[in-house]
Amino acid sequence: MGETVLITGGAGFIGRHVSEALLARGHRVRVLDALIEQVHQGRGRPAELAADAELVIGDIRDESTLITALKGCDSVIHLAAEVGVGQSMYAVDRYTSVNDYGTAVLLQQLIDRPVRKIVTASSMSIYGEGLYRDLDGRLYEEVVRAGRARDGGWDPVDAEGRPLVPMPTPEGKRPALASVYALGKYVQERLTLTVAPAYGMACSALRLWNVYGPGQALSNPYTGVLAIFSSRIANGQPPMVFEDGEQRRDFVHVGDVAEAFALALEQDAADGEVFNIGGGEEKTVNQVAEAVARAMGRPGVAPEVTGKTRVGDIRHCIPDISKARQQLGYTPRQDFDAGLAELAEWVARQEATDRVGEARRELEVRGLVA
Repeated sequence: MGETVLITGGAGFIGRHVSEALLARGHRVRVLDALIEQVHQGRGRPAELAADAELVIGDIRDESTLITALKGCDSVIHLAAEVGVGQSMYAVDRYTSVNDYGTAVLLQQLIDRPVRKIVTASSMSIYGEGLYRDLDGRLYEEVVRAGRARDGGWDPVDAEGRPLVPMPTPEGKRPALASVYALGKYVQERLTLTVAPAYGMACSALRLWNVYGPGQALSNPYTGVLAIFSSRIANGQPPMVFEDGEQRRDFVHVGDVAEAFALALEQDAADGEVFNIGGGEEKTVNQVAEAVARAMGRPGVAPEVTGKTRVGDIRHCIPDISKARQQLGYTPRQDFDAGLAELAEWVARQEATDRVGEARRELEVRGLVA
């Protein structure tokens, strides 16, 4: 018999796909979502939300709403959060209220209404810079960039000025919280892993890398980078790339992420653990921008390289997903180029307002771009 699962923030991009994955497994799904304007543009219940998913509209911070949403639930997948590294650095109170306090209110209600398991969405942003090694093979866990290197490049260097080599980052790497968003995601996962076991609830947290796929909020300039690039290209503008575009990233399809949440909910091996969830294939931001343009039938569109950086940005961070493979049985299955083709086909059917320039000006006015 399936469970009744509450998905907080479940009307969003990831939540809708998680709903479908759980329904396909025979679970019953209830979604709690505030349907905020920045993400949903005031459109009400998203058409992409599964018809069989029950929707409760309300704020994660409202106790009475949570009591209603939790009634009869067996497990919780906690996705509700404000998302965006850059925006978090000037909307500090909003991000801290929703992400930190919202998680606290949820856990407070679960003390009196415990569930079998809670799985919380964390983020690769908690690592700051990923793991590096120097040319002598020494590992560096706490790399902090203080502007550009002495040679004018963007890559971190060792004490002798030699470039550091990015390595796959395991879950055991010490966090380096470089933004308000990163701090909030770390608080979310630590609150979950601290409070839930004290009241007999199983729990785990998934540290998500750059999630992409059909259904992202194209008009939200703080959504995933692939959706931002797609929106720019669809509006006849080049993708905007910070620094030199050679930052290395991992991109994971939303379908693979949904599968990871379903596995974490079902697998006892997930209990009390955190897992990196990525696609397992690193690419530079420039490569990705060019690939998106090709997928959208505009291969001649070159990215606009700004040569500037944003406060809170990191240079390289790629995941070691071996723990998720071994303990969850997680395997990323979506081919990247096929995933981009799917995204491009979906974007072609949408109307997207390009607000990237507006978001950049907001950061510049506040001194958060250098």
